[in-house]
Amino acid sequence: MNSIPPAIYLAPFQGITTFAYREVYSKHFPCIDKLFTPFFTNVQTSGGVALKARELEIISHNQVEVVPQVLSKDGAEMLRFIQFCHERGHREVNWNLGCPYPRVARKQRGSGLLPYPDVVRSILDEVMPASPIKLSVKCRLGYEDDQDIFNLLPVFNEYGISELTVHTRIGKQLYGGQADWAIIPQILENLKIPFVYNGDIFSVEDYLRFTQMFPEVKTLMIGRGLLTDPLLPCKIKGVFEYNLPEQQLKIKRFIEDLYLTYRKQMNDRPQVIPVLKELWRHLSFGFEDPVKVFNCIKKTNTLDDYESGVAKVFSEYQ
Repeated sequence: MNSIPPAIYLAPFQGITTFAYREVYSKHFPCIDKLFTPFFTNVQTSGGVALKARELEIISHNQVEVVPQVLSKDGAEMLRFIQFCHERGHREVNWNLGCPYPRVARKQRGSGLLPYPDVVRSILDEVMPASPIKLSVKCRLGYEDDQDIFNLLPVFNEYGISELTVHTRIGKQLYGGQADWAIIPQILENLKIPFVYNGDIFSVEDYLRFTQMFPEVKTLMIGRGLLTDPLLPCKIKGVFEYNLPEQQLKIKRFIEDLYLTYRKQMNDRPQVIPVLKELWRHLSFGFEDPVKVFNCIKKTNTLDDYESGVAKVFSEYQ
């Protein structure tokens, strides 16, 4: 393994990497270097931003920096959001140019903005001179064309984006197919700002293959791989060596803590269950029989049912 472990960022996932998730995860697995929030949108007015205040008041979880993410195609809106975050002590805001979902992309937001480098330039021209803190970008290769990125790299270089995270799929793929590693050398050749890689790191083996091919890449953002195996960043960094029973116990304690945190946050309302089901949709793939594991959780509708389902998973499946 690379003697110098990479920096690892928690990728943002709408509905999953919430305030509670970030707080509990960073307490149990202290191997993450930044925590990115799911994107904030509809912040066209000061009042609209203020409605998001509770999430934005926290600038770190367990001493790990929180980076708010904004989904927008309007420079004034982005500046309003950036200023609000700055006033609360955040040092960085991330601009989402990667969301692949059609309902977002059709409005030329997220990855839907990638085919329009002139629009991206005009927004940065408004935002960058006035921003009091760093602006980073998370993007895909394009929406329909993986060459879109090469029209954008000169723009990102020119405006001094603090970091560029690239998920090497196009938006139209959603999460299908495989991330394109073959395009990375061309990106690195044309990029003059710090690069963060995102996409298809699901295991230590994936990381070793990646770092053997691209030893110059020192920062990763991990999403689905971390949701599937919460210990993955610790394994990649070689911080802990657990046998399987110890891994299972550590993840069980994390899930129990997260459940109790959500119950407290939601005042024991049944909305706790669908939130946790979304997490288990990914977490189940870390077990030996993902379909049966997820069925144990998917069928639950009450808190008692959920507790019984989780107990069954951890007692019957590795």
